[in-house]
Amino acid sequence: MGKKIAFVGLGHMGGPMAANLVKAGHSVSGFDLAPDALDHARKSGIDVADSAAAAAAGADVVITMLPAGRHVLGAYQGKDGLLAVTSPGTLFLECSTIAVEDAQAAHEMAAAAGHRSLDAPVSGGVTGATNGTLTFMAGGSAEDFADAEPILAAMGGRIVHCGGPGAGQAAKVCNNMILGISMIAVSEAFVLGEKLGLSNQALFDVASAASGQCWALTTNCPVPGPVPASPANRDYQPGFAGALMAKDLGLAVQALESTGVQARLGSLAEEIYRQFAEGEGANRDFSGIITEIRANASVETMA
Repeated sequence: MGKKIAFVGLGHMGGPMAANLVKAGHSVSGFDLAPDALDHARKSGIDVADSAAAAAAGADVVITMLPAGRHVLGAYQGKDGLLAVTSPGTLFLECSTIAVEDAQAAHEMAAAAGHRSLDAPVSGGVTGATNGTLTFMAGGSAEDFADAEPILAAMGGRIVHCGGPGAGQAAKVCNNMILGISMIAVSEAFVLGEKLGLSNQALFDVASAASGQCWALTTNCPVPGPVPASPANRDYQPGFAGALMAKDLGLAVQALESTGVQARLGSLAEEIYRQFAEGEGANRDFSGIITEIRANASVETMA
């Protein structure tokens, strides 16, 4: 039997996720500040509400997919906030990528209001959101995870219970630190190969079947040709935008500083992507970092 689900945040990720819930037989009421997002939502069978509070009223489950922790906490609190307009025992699924501390604060706020909650960030990008193949990393109680799993399964192909409150965000920040570092490494290797006279296809054929194999190479290859579905074949249209990678690596650095972990590559990757996102890279796929590496290599060669 379908649930009544409120979905707050119907952007590039949230819109397709909510649409898959509709396809799974759930009744979905949604809200977003962007008119275009609302138009797309209507076409997907989502009941568009006038506000986040109106979308959440009477919902069994409330899902948030928002840009940052401050937006999530702001949406939760206040007399017209999501926690106040929903019945006690409502299940909150926080799917944004936010700081671990913010996720834990959201759990505490939900519990204080008599609700249940999971932090459940995702991996897989817009393609995964559209195809319903996202990976969900969930943090919260085993009981709440069991109730949420069928709902998450309508939007994802892999759902992992990572531990208690905040554990989902912890897994996400660690995963994306690996991803950011590996995409830079793969891009540097392709640029080096080009300078050494090696074709991109030859390097791909070797590395994809050898110890250099990784997701950044075999699925999101930063050069056109070897992986036809990668953003490199579409002039680096995202995908997963450089601004989002910069944001996620910023969260990783925040976590590194709070824990005292010395991670030189993670910190350097954050610096590289932060600079990338200050320009046109903000709206390009994060694999477009190879264009910066290639440009810098050309300048150094000329010098």
